[in-house]
Amino acid sequence: MAFLSCEEMLAAACSQKITLAEAVLRSDLEESRLTEAHSRAAMRHLWQVMQATSQEYDPTQRSRSGLSGGDAAKVEQAWQQGRLLGDDYLAAVTAEALKTAECNACMKRIVAAPTAGSCGVLPAVLLPLARAGQADEDAVCDALYVAAGFGQVIAARATLAGAEGGCQAEVGAASAMAAAALCNLKGGTPEQCAAAAAMALGNLLGLVCDPVAGLVEVPCIKRNVVGAVNAVSCANMALAGVDYAIPCDEVIDAMGRVGSLLSPDLRETGQGGLAATPTGVKIARQLAQED
Repeated sequence: MAFLSCEEMLAAACSQKITLAEAVLRSDLEESRLTEAHSRAAMRHLWQVMQATSQEYDPTQRSRSGLSGGDAAKVEQAWQQGRLLGDDYLAAVTAEALKTAECNACMKRIVAAPTAGSCGVLPAVLLPLARAGQADEDAVCDALYVAAGFGQVIAARATLAGAEGGCQAEVGAASAMAAAALCNLKGGTPEQCAAAAAMALGNLLGLVCDPVAGLVEVPCIKRNVVGAVNAVSCANMALAGVDYAIPCDEVIDAMGRVGSLLSPDLRETGQGGLAATPTGVKIARQLAQED
């Protein structure tokens, strides 16, 4: 996709009198030289993999480190027992974010959306809607095109790498993509999609990347839940007509600048933040001894 700004992406949809998803699709076709059928088939495949990851989740499986596994099942059980706050959708979003992120830690197949470390955010907000019959495959794929459009702009203007920009570049970007996707799925305008993305990324600005023992598990997996729930709240605000004071492109640019200002210890090195706590250091030493 050739869009270098959200403003350009929205302008293309407006000038051509097409949906935001269609604008992203046309841009992708122009750059990739794929046919529309091939592009849509590839997007459907990504959606099918997201579904399969959830379906193949095994609550008894643990990651090699022993730090991850089984938490999604705990959330589902607690919800069934009436011990949680919120509605069915919120509980499902929480469980699905954990499922996909846990599968990643257990070396199972996931869709990097946009990264492996943030893979749980986007499927978490979409899977429950699809299962409830509130979104068919075509609607979900359109939402994924919208998510991809915003993700591409973030990649072009800033970064998607935790090693370069901290977790704001991974979970933050995923949350922005998911918020825009949800907004589109619920009939939001392109402007509302951009506002949702801006709010979601703005809310997570400055989020550091501090993996304990250098593994994409603690705190990464739980941050996928935060990214997903943040996306839902921002999509809701945008759909209600709540705007954001800072345009989406400027939020993205700010994220890039903040990332460059983060200490190297807070950019995926496992040297700062939670990784540097006494318990974090202890876990790293224990795992090193086991290896």
